[in-house]
Amino acid sequence: MATPNYGYEKRQRELAKKQKKEEKLRAKAHRRPDEPHGDQPADDQPAGDAATPGQPGGPASA
Repeated sequence: MATPNYGYEKRQRELAKKQKKEEKLRAKAHRRPDEPHGDQPADDQPAGDAATPGQPGGPASA
């Protein structure tokens, strides 16, 4: 019977761990932009189509 190749087995385990870690990081990076409350506007930005003061078409600042 042949002797077990422990070095090969260890390397395979290391590669599997590395691949799993990379998949987790990819999944985490993919989730990250969706974490804020979806399509809801941020608190500091006005909701709707109202133009901000000082922009063309907005309220006059004269």
